[in-house]
Order: sequence, then C-alpha cells, then structure tokens
Amino acid sequence: MAPRSPRSLWLLIFAAWLVPALLSGLNTYMQSRLDGQPPEWRWVLFNSVDWLLYALLTPIVFYASRRFPMGRPHFARKLILHVAGALAMCLAWASLGTLLRLVIFSVGNLASVIREFVSWVFVTLPFGVGVYFALVGIERSLFYSARAREREIQLSKAQLSALRMQFNPHFLFNSLNAITVLVRDGDNAAASQVLELLSDVLRQVLRTDAAQETTLSEEIDFLKRYLAIEQIRFSDRLRPHIDINPNLMRAAIPAFLLQPLVENALRHGIARRSQSGILLVTAHRDGSELVVTVQDDGPGLSATTGGVGLPNTRARLAALYGEQATFQIANREEGGVIATVRLPYHEAIRNA
Repeated sequence: MAPRSPRSLWLLIFAAWLVPALLSGLNTYMQSRLDGQPPEWRWVLFNSVDWLLYALLTPIVFYASRRFPMGRPHFARKLILHVAGALAMCLAWASLGTLLRLVIFSVGNLASVIREFVSWVFVTLPFGVGVYFALVGIERSLFYSARAREREIQLSKAQLSALRMQFNPHFLFNSLNAITVLVRDGDNAAASQVLELLSDVLRQVLRTDAAQETTLSEEIDFLKRYLAIEQIRFSDRLRPHIDINPNLMRAAIPAFLLQPLVENALRHGIARRSQSGILLVTAHRDGSELVVTVQDDGPGLSATTGGVGLPNTRARLAALYGEQATFQIANREEGGVIATVRLPYHEAIRNA
C-alpha cells in the first residue's frame, strides 16, 4: 500500500476530528435553547474549535505510538512513557485551549489567565488521557491492518511463485519421460501407477479451495506421492525415510512446504551421487515450536545450490508467521545438507 502524502494525512485527521467538533458545538447550542436562553455563539465556536485543536496534536501522538509501540519487550517502561505523553498532551491541549479563549473572549489580567489555564488543565485531564490512549489504539490498529495487507500481498506472490515452481517443466518432463520408459519396456502396470500418482499430485496442487495451512499428516501424504514418482526416475538410487511421531500428525504446517525442500535435496544431493543416497524427513516438537528437517547425504552446498523453492519457503514463512518462524539450510557434519524449518506449534483447524 502506498504511503499517504502529508496533505492527505492532515485532511484525514481534520475530517476525523470534525465530527466531535460539530457535535460539541451542536450540544452547546441545544443546551442554551433547552434552557430558554439565546445561544452564546462565542461558546459554540469555542467548544467546536477546541476539539479541532487536538487535530494538531494527533500526528505527535501517532509518532509516539510508532516510536514506542505498546507491548513486549519493556511493556512497563513503554506504559510509563505513554502515561507521561498523555499528560503532556493534556497540557498542550489546555495551552491551546487557553490561547483560543484569549482570542475569542476578552483578555483579563495575567493572574486570571493563569487561573484559567490551570482550571482548563484539570478539565482536560480526564478525557484528554482517554483521547490519547484511544489514538494510540487507533494507530496500532492501522499499523497491524497495513502489515496484514502487506503480508497478504507477499503471501500471494510467494504462492504464485510456488505454484510455478511446482509445475516447472523439470518435474513434469521427468515424470512423463519415466512413464514413456515404462511403456516402452512393457511395464504398463507401473506406468499406470505413475499416471495415477501424477494425477493426484496435480489435482492437489490445482485445488482452488486449499487453505494456507494443512495438517502434517496431509502434507506427508502428498510428499509420499511426489516421492513415489521421483523414485521411478532414481530407481534404487533413492532411499527415502520419513521419521515423524504419529502424535504430531495433526500439527499445522504450510501447505506444500516440504515438496520444494525435498526437490532441492534430490536435485542438488541425490542426483549428484553415483551411488544410492538417503533422503530423511523428520519432525519433532521443541517446546512451543514444530521443527521439521529435510536431510540428504549428497555432496553438500555449492554456489549453484538453491532455486526458486528456497526463497519461496522463506517468503511464505515470513508472510504466515513473521519472526516466529525460521528457515536454515546448512551442510551436515557427516556430509550432505540439512534444511531446518521452525514454526509455532499449533494444530490445524479443519473445516467440517
């Protein structure tokens, strides 16, 4: 979302404060009429404009809210700062109100002006503090709303790239080539099995009603079908192992998270070995986190290791979980590569 220009921001703030200003002036006018008195237009003007004075202070409150956002860490210190800020805004509002009175009404001596200012400070204090914290809440709401929209944009871009990656010609051509070889060799049963597996994989990828998260169980089922197709190509060179505690199968995980990690291990690990290689997928719970790893015993990381799958993984995790999720890929001490994903543990909510 493009940032607002300073002029449009000021217009928006003025429009927001215009509502209580008009209502306050209307209240003053109607109270005079209900009491059978002619309206004192100077008081109507004062009570209206006084609310607009806080429009001048609103950008300062918004800045303080952005500079010291309420929440952890250091919540107590930030709360104290905002209480002090609320009192300072009350003083500023009372000062502007006193100046407004001097302009609209007759000017008295210095002592009466000071007395008027002190009186107006205490009048302003109760609802002035409330107005300050209400503005802090509004600023935080706008901030989180903007951040949510930005995450949705990032997530949609990551999803589009992920779909392109999952449909890349490399995987499709290899699958079709494997089917061709099986048919040529007369193994029609195996060719039919690969076609069914490929159909299942494509059907799940093309689902338009798929949620952002799925259960670990469903993700593993999809991965097994994908690996069954790849095993036709690698034959006995690929030895996949999935080691996951059954109690974790209801854990929530981003849909299609494992496939690009496994594809990366196959292309840059197993495919570069002359002998059979091991692909190991694990998941375990570490406190409040779900830790998922994909390991291979290939040659390890190189300058060409990667592709679109790994950046997409980082983008999707950042869009879904922010700083609560991490993704790392590194060489294993015993050889090969390990990709590790840490994300907040929670169970997926399935639709009935």
